Amino acid sequence: MRIPSNRLKSVLNFAKTELKPLFDEKEILSFFYLLCEHYLKMDKTSVILNPDYALSESELLKFNFAIKDLKTEKPIQYILGRTEFFGYNFKVNEHTLIPRPETEELVQWIIDNEKPHSQSKILDIGTGSGCIAISLAKQLSKAIVSGIDISTEALKIAEINNRELNAGLSLDLIDILNPPKVFDTKFDIIVSNPPYVLEAEKTFMKKNVLQYEPNQALFVKDNDPLIFYRKILSFTKTHLVSEGRIYFEINEQKGDEMLSLLKAFNYHKIELKKDLFNRPRMIYAIKD
Repeated sequence: MRIPSNRLKSVLNFAKTELKPLFDEKEILSFFYLLCEHYLKMDKTSVILNPDYALSESELLKFNFAIKDLKTEKPIQYILGRTEFFGYNFKVNEHTLIPRPETEELVQWIIDNEKPHSQSKILDIGTGSGCIAISLAKQLSKAIVSGIDISTEALKIAEINNRELNAGLSLDLIDILNPPKVFDTKFDIIVSNPPYVLEAEKTFMKKNVLQYEPNQALFVKDNDPLIFYRKILSFTKTHLVSEGRIYFEINEQKGDEMLSLLKAFNYHKIELKKDLFNRPRMIYAIKD
């Protein structure tokens, strides 16, 4: 089906009809306003006040394709190719995770803790789109921030975001499970939101995540769920200064195991923090 008229109200009615089996009206309206802002440069108020606004043929096609993609449960962020994170507009695609609100909480926690140490060297492991590293670089303007990732395609997106947001990051292609021995930089802070979703948890996940987001950045084997945390902590033995700080986003079911793991690597002042949904999703510690 195609949108029957080029009037904005007709596009909205078409979207409601086509998407009603999958989404409630509030979600559909949210998608519609985002599409209007992206394709028409019209904010919500302008859309409401101009229901008879006439779209061009090319604009109408963009809406038609977007609604078609939404019917397949493709995330709106991938349809737009952009998302908001910590007040900044980031480019994203199928090679990068869509950043979540709890990750913004992690970034805010780091900023609150680290403002007194604003000239720190910071490393973001598994940087993806660069949203954590760039947000930290923008908020802690004297910090020297680097990001690494195993994905060449993700790093291409991170570099675009780095340029667009003038963040001044250093980005490198590195597999943290097999880091190069020639990597000799030491950092004051290491942060990571590594893969932590168990393969067994796929059963409970929505199609929009399973089918579209990069599995490599999401999932770990059920028989070794803390592999990335263990490898990162091994990496910190030679790449995090004494009294350096580490921050992780974690699986809410693995809080106690993470506490034990950090203690085993001789970290102290360990703090497990709950997110806005009251789930233990972040952890912080200081290296001996």
